[in-house]
Amino acid sequence: MKVTKIIILAVVALFFCIPAVSAFTVEGMTIEPSGSLTPGTTVTASYKIMFSASSSLTFPGGSDLVMTTDLKDPSWTYTILLNDVENPRDPVGGKTLELSGFELSYPSDVSEVIRVTLKGTAPSVDATSEKTILNVKEVDSNGNTVASSVVTKTALVINTGDVSRQVSEKNSNLQSLQAQIDEKSAMGVDTSSAEVYFNDAQSKISTASSRPATQYTEAIADLTSAQTSIDAGNTAVELAWAEMEVANAQVPIDRVDGVIAWFKGNQSTASDAQLSAIVAKRESAVTYLSNANDAINSGNYQQARTKAADAFAKGNESYTDALLRQKQLSSGFQLPNILPSNIKLPGGIFLIIGIIVVVLVVVGVVIYRRRSSWDELG
Repeated sequence: MKVTKIIILAVVALFFCIPAVSAFTVEGMTIEPSGSLTPGTTVTASYKIMFSASSSLTFPGGSDLVMTTDLKDPSWTYTILLNDVENPRDPVGGKTLELSGFELSYPSDVSEVIRVTLKGTAPSVDATSEKTILNVKEVDSNGNTVASSVVTKTALVINTGDVSRQVSEKNSNLQSLQAQIDEKSAMGVDTSSAEVYFNDAQSKISTASSRPATQYTEAIADLTSAQTSIDAGNTAVELAWAEMEVANAQVPIDRVDGVIAWFKGNQSTASDAQLSAIVAKRESAVTYLSNANDAINSGNYQQARTKAADAFAKGNESYTDALLRQKQLSSGFQLPNILPSNIKLPGGIFLIIGIIVVVLVVVGVVIYRRRSSWDELG
């Protein structure tokens, strides 16, 4: 007795472990046209519903077979084939075609197939979205959908303004890139890399514009790729601009290096008191330049340009000071450095002093000669 109960419980448990099997399958599905749809496009879907009896009937007698669609003004034409004999039904309008289990339930030894043709038009949409072309499901006697039996076919219905709107937007962005290229090219920036991205984006926008409505997905992909190239082009302009500013800042540093080499190459100027200040300004410029390169590597091109400008200013200051001191040391006569370091003599003071010295010498000679004449007359 206990063994019998165990066997019965095992059989029941096994029954509940068996996954639900759909009472039907949808085969031979064709949808014309395929791909994306525009509102108002006529759509035709043809398919067959095949039944696989899981009990003594081809379809559960207490269930209904429900077919729905999002197409506008749909019309259902169908015929039931029993052992290959056609039993046509009257066409049905509306978004739902519902066939009762009473109509579909036949002994399992009967071959049952439903052949269906659905016609309608793609609906209008406020925004491009997926719409159901066909949904087929079994609904049990309690009104619940049998999950294992659902078959759904969808299509993308497009808002025809989406592509044209995005084309206009991308063209505007492209023109902004062109303006950046023109402006920076006039400044001497190498914009060749940005121009490659510009041409690529322009080509993709043109391709998207020429695609038919059924290739909406491809058109959107083209436009997305175009925006990627536009963004890359803007980045290329910023990078090239920053690199040019860094290169410009290097120029006064290289020049002051040449003057510093002159100082250090002459024994009389190698230990000049002003050289250390010149070198300090040069080192400050190099630090700014290093910061600018670091900013480029991190993608912060605005900061790179700022640091490059600081490097240029400090490098130019160092170079100017070096040239002035070199000229002073190369001019020959130099007054002893007896003035405080914060007092600078005017640029022409040495010429004035020279003239004064000459005048004093002449006056001295004249006085000397006069005294000599007085002594002789004595």
